[in-house]
Amino acid sequence: MNTTRRAFLGTTAAAAGFTIVQPHVLGGTRHIAPSDTVNIALVGAGGQGRSNLHELFRLSDARVVAVVDPAEQWDLSAFYYRTSAGRKPVCAEIEKFYAGKSLAVKPAGYDDVRTLLDREKNLDAVLCATPDHLHAFVSIRAMQAGKAVYCEKPLTHNLAEVRRVAEVARETKVATQMGNQLHATEGMRQTVEWLHAGAVGNVKEVHAWVGATRWNADLRGRPTEAQPVPPGLNWDLWLGPREARPFNRAYAPVTWRDFWTFGSGSLGDFGCHDLDSATWALDLGAPLRVEASAAGYTDAEVTPFGSVVHYHFGARGDQPPVSLHWYDGGLRPGLPDALPPGLTLPGRGALFVGDKGVMLSSTGVTPVLFPGELASGFKPPEKTLPRSKGHHRDWLDAIKGGPPAGSNFAYGARLTEIVLLGVAALRTGKTIEWDAANLKARGLPAADAVIHESYRKGWELG
Repeated sequence: MNTTRRAFLGTTAAAAGFTIVQPHVLGGTRHIAPSDTVNIALVGAGGQGRSNLHELFRLSDARVVAVVDPAEQWDLSAFYYRTSAGRKPVCAEIEKFYAGKSLAVKPAGYDDVRTLLDREKNLDAVLCATPDHLHAFVSIRAMQAGKAVYCEKPLTHNLAEVRRVAEVARETKVATQMGNQLHATEGMRQTVEWLHAGAVGNVKEVHAWVGATRWNADLRGRPTEAQPVPPGLNWDLWLGPREARPFNRAYAPVTWRDFWTFGSGSLGDFGCHDLDSATWALDLGAPLRVEASAAGYTDAEVTPFGSVVHYHFGARGDQPPVSLHWYDGGLRPGLPDALPPGLTLPGRGALFVGDKGVMLSSTGVTPVLFPGELASGFKPPEKTLPRSKGHHRDWLDAIKGGPPAGSNFAYGARLTEIVLLGVAALRTGKTIEWDAANLKARGLPAADAVIHESYRKGWELG
């Protein structure tokens, strides 16, 4: 019979008149057998949620059995997704995909993740692709319910949430993965291995950039017009932990990233991708100091069109202090002397400046060394890092007792904390002297409201 072990055991147990205790009863998803299908709920059925769904469709042992989104339908035709999303279209796509397979699925649709966790007792895992302001709430509730969690980047919306999510992951020991998918690429591993092998010597500077800017070009402060809530959207649930405010199309779908209340601008959107190689290769922890400059209009409500952020890290073991510089909104670093004049940098990437030369790394492809004589004399080292079978595959393997996924929440939290410190410097407009042990910006009480945000009743973190 073409069936899964779970279905077979359930059938034979009923016929024999005895009960087999299911894996989730034994203490969480880490007890799922390698032969089992993993039952997953998709929380957040917008464009990125649907992209994750298609990755799960590639895995024969993943089965998406429920969808959570406060909107019945999102029209994403005006955005790069070029599709529709929301509960109804995504549930229909899931049902169609599994039709005719050994275990057909008619997925349950919910508008509230709390209802999902109360009702879906056979659920093994949750994939969170909500707006940023809900990441911590969904992840913590799911982990405390014993579910494995995959959460899109950035892992949380504020720095206190980062610490709490990492703490709950340690306590519950469920399998976790943050959705910075480039972490799984071959080029990322080559970048780390080459730097570990001393390809450019001691790295003292890193420059990373992305061309992204904000969506709402004319935005100035919080929208004042109260517009009709689209049919089928529970706006109160979309707001979640945030204070009530009237609906406006400037917020959703997709464009919520332009607002500090819900997103964290281009740095929050891309930093966990493009600062990943530096964090991994150079073993970066908490920076000592962070400075930031906004490009174009910004205020307490809206993100800037572009930014430049400077991080300063102390020595780590035998590695010297290093400065890490971030650019977005079309801003770029100057070319180091080792690069040929007139070189055009890619649309996004990272430059590692060492005392021997420079490495250019871009979106997961094989890195390039400069100057030419350094490149011609360099022999790539033996592979020392385990290769990924795929970002989602690694998560499922961890659920089934394999090694932790590469961007598990311990690592994802460390990377996200670096990103969100840059966001804090942008939001306050001040230099952050970071007291990592006490989760404080030294001498800057104005940063407390950014580090620790408030929550509406019923939406507090567990």
